[in-house]
Amino acid sequence: MESHQKRTRRIVAAINMTLDGFCDHTWGIVTDELHEHYRKLLDDADTVLYGRKTYQLMEYWKSILNQPTGNKSSDDFAVVMDKISKVVFSHTLKHVDWATARLTKKSLEDEALDLKGQPGGTILVGSPSLIVALTKLALIDEYQLCIHPVIAGSGLPLFKDIKDSVQLRFLKAKSIDSGATVLYYGSTGEDNQ
Repeated sequence: MESHQKRTRRIVAAINMTLDGFCDHTWGIVTDELHEHYRKLLDDADTVLYGRKTYQLMEYWKSILNQPTGNKSSDDFAVVMDKISKVVFSHTLKHVDWATARLTKKSLEDEALDLKGQPGGTILVGSPSLIVALTKLALIDEYQLCIHPVIAGSGLPLFKDIKDSVQLRFLKAKSIDSGATVLYYGSTGEDNQ
């Protein structure tokens, strides 16, 4: 018997981390292959959720779009970053000037549930605070943690505010030429097809 249940969009958390669990973009080892990995991830999705800090960091790519570097992987990443719809959660920003970005006044839970219920592709989350909040709400379908071969010693631990155990299931791993490894984990009970 064919199921007539409405399929919901998936929420995928994707972030760079150090071997000792800190998330800080300055510790990552950036290569053309890493840019290509994230370009494809963004190209296969249609929405990304950001907090203010990460959104403002990502605005760097607007300058690359306007003045390409000549490095194909960086320039291609800037194009796909410009194209994807960005939803920004902030209590301090009054406006965003990126044409494909919008501020939301909804709670993270309401916005995420609304987006999951709409037609479309994958919803990405790339801000540490939003990943933690959505983990607490049990709304993340898949985690893609890119672990770089760096021990930072200090920084922002991604899961520092998670108090309850969260069981995940291993899906696969992918090696990057810099020595980084992307670990893919699905939430339990999710088919993650």
